[in-house]
Amino acid sequence: MAEAQFSSLPIGKLGIIPLPGCEEMAERIDYYLVRSRKERNEEIHETVHYDGYQRDSYVIKADFPRFGTGEGKCVIRETVRGYDIYLLIDPFNYGVKYEMFGDKNHSMSPDDHYANLRRAISAIGGKAKKITVIMPMLYEGRQHRRTARESLDCADMLRELCLNLGVDNIITFDAHDPRVQNAIPQKGFESVQPVYQMIKSLCRNVSDLQIDSEHMMVVSPDEGGMGRCIYFASVLGLELGTFYKRRDYSKVVGGTNPIIEHSFLGDNVSGKDIIIIDDMISSGGSMIEVAQKLKALGAGRIFIFTSFGLFCNGLEAFDKAYECGFIDKVFTTNLVYTNPELLTREWYVSVDMSKYCAYIIDTLNHDESISTLLDPKDRIYKKLAEYGFGPYTQKTEEQ
Repeated sequence: MAEAQFSSLPIGKLGIIPLPGCEEMAERIDYYLVRSRKERNEEIHETVHYDGYQRDSYVIKADFPRFGTGEGKCVIRETVRGYDIYLLIDPFNYGVKYEMFGDKNHSMSPDDHYANLRRAISAIGGKAKKITVIMPMLYEGRQHRRTARESLDCADMLRELCLNLGVDNIITFDAHDPRVQNAIPQKGFESVQPVYQMIKSLCRNVSDLQIDSEHMMVVSPDEGGMGRCIYFASVLGLELGTFYKRRDYSKVVGGTNPIIEHSFLGDNVSGKDIIIIDDMISSGGSMIEVAQKLKALGAGRIFIFTSFGLFCNGLEAFDKAYECGFIDKVFTTNLVYTNPELLTREWYVSVDMSKYCAYIIDTLNHDESISTLLDPKDRIYKKLAEYGFGPYTQKTEEQ
């Protein structure tokens, strides 16, 4: 990160408050921020405008104790007056537990995590200069639209944070439907794609890659995910395919209409390595069925890219799919809680996003544009050139 140079002053002292379950991620982000700022040799850092710019840590100490009834509160142990605050929250970290009426095994639900976020903002008490919430997977992000007499939970959450509680920016990753930002048109909302990190991890963990349209293809598991797949395919110069999900709209199972059939729409996949891209793995059944269909069509290796690996129904189905040769690697980010058991799987690769998050925080603290971070095309070409892919070497030289 040392190469980052800024032409503007920080808008305030930088402070990061990790909510329960985000401590490890905050520690990794803090490491990169501390290292990069100590490596910048600018005389202006000694002026009053940069007071507190270089510190041993940017993490603000905060506690979230609970009473015996399960009720909670937030206590911030340091001053935040005039700070540029970044709140890290993972609403889907079921590994955080608390005690209630003597029972110590209550896993925190998304609602519990969101309540802690509101408590943290309340504890700040309007003293911060600016508040940014980094919520990699949006709370209630799958309930983003109304199709019947039902709640609009994600939009309500965004409006409460930004219009009632004073949040200035929302940073999320691979939003299920980024149009939900229309609920807060006057506030900052960024849905960041982990494209560069995924491609880098693929190159590092898979040998004998041939990234061209004759040997590789990008596939979306449904029509709703085409947007994110188009970027991958265009940057890598690959063909794009998709599956049409035929659903039974007469019934609801597990909150959704069950899928009757997957139908593939696209060119011949025979002998090609396939990258399947989606925003999340929930139960994983749909993803495995797509992989099976592609294998039946003669596809080569199957690589799955998803931002969020939830694996709500456990890992057995993916273990079996790997043993049967339906999948080769599954790449998910470390932006949400990772079950320790998942890290032991041969088919799994964790994609570290902490350095990228540190880039974003550092840039926003200087009140500068993150547009270059959101479009990593040049960095992708540079990375592919490092691995000897000729066409990308040529593109890098031309640029």
